[in-house]
Amino acid sequence: MKVTLSLIKADIGGVGGHTRPSKKVFQEVKDFIEKNGKKLLLDHLVFYTGDDISILMSHREGVSDKKIHQLAWEAFKAGTEVAKKQGLYGAGQDLLKDSFSGNVKGLGPAVAEIEFEERVNEAVLVFTMDKTEPGAFNLPFYLAFTDPLWSPGLILSPDLGKGFTFEVVDTEYLSGTKVIKLNTPEDLYDLACLLRETRRYVIKAIYSRAYPKEQVVSTSITRLKHIAGRYVGKDDPVAIVRAQKIFPATEEIGGAFRLAHYVGGDTRGSHNQPLMPVKFNSPASVHYCIPIVQGIALSVHEGKFSDFVDVFDEPFWDYVREKASLKSILMREQGFIEPSMLPREELEYGGIVERLKNLEKKFKIEK
Repeated sequence: MKVTLSLIKADIGGVGGHTRPSKKVFQEVKDFIEKNGKKLLLDHLVFYTGDDISILMSHREGVSDKKIHQLAWEAFKAGTEVAKKQGLYGAGQDLLKDSFSGNVKGLGPAVAEIEFEERVNEAVLVFTMDKTEPGAFNLPFYLAFTDPLWSPGLILSPDLGKGFTFEVVDTEYLSGTKVIKLNTPEDLYDLACLLRETRRYVIKAIYSRAYPKEQVVSTSITRLKHIAGRYVGKDDPVAIVRAQKIFPATEEIGGAFRLAHYVGGDTRGSHNQPLMPVKFNSPASVHYCIPIVQGIALSVHEGKFSDFVDVFDEPFWDYVREKASLKSILMREQGFIEPSMLPREELEYGGIVERLKNLEKKFKIEK
């Protein structure tokens, strides 16, 4: 039988700012899922990344199931009530609508879901980010699934060598979901042209070309500013990735995050900063809220989760964190001058935009 993994994430309040959820809020969400998901879920895991709480669920209800999405929505609503009572910052921040409408997509929370026939050895990676944009996955997934310099399985494995199909979404199209499908390696340059624009074009899904029905990647593509009509926080994407055998190895996927590549986000969503791999259940940094990514590896058998491995909690990643820290400091030393600060069309707080509009009125044309 098929198994579905649903990863649903929301920021519903942080202690003293955008740091992490309080222990009471986190426990409320965990207890709600434990109590109300017993008959519906095969397994689940609740954790946090910065101030975002993520709910990973396995079940047999399929993608976009109303019952699954409502369970997560109500858990976040319950946690929000606790956050409000505690006076947490940004309580219920990502819950942008008042009522559930059958699916949390379009309501604020980020969603990644993938359905598959479970393999004998089903290896899965789960990545969650905080303080950054949906396109933050573009570069590491491009490297892991298209570049043999980073992913040697592309030339060592006949199945991987047949390439992958990428579904890329134009997140600036607001009248529906605008998607293009590109095949690698033949469409590699076209794919690169799109993925370079991380604030507009975002990888939604990746499929094996050797086995076209086998989906390997699902990411969230939520743009909060389009839902709310204003800036309410960064989009903080999440992703589910299947690994091994007919897909890239766990190490080929995880290794691509050693770049600590620059992404849009940081404090007030206004700067380019490196993406720092951090340990499981890490709070956001007070060094300008440097963008962070967490990763866990687990095995799924009959819908049940094994214990998991914190993939960024070992000595190698201490070096990467030092590298990210140096890249962050060097970019921040440039202050408000581009490319440290994002261009005006990407600045998500209105103060500087309003200031520029006022200044425009004072310009004079010299003859």
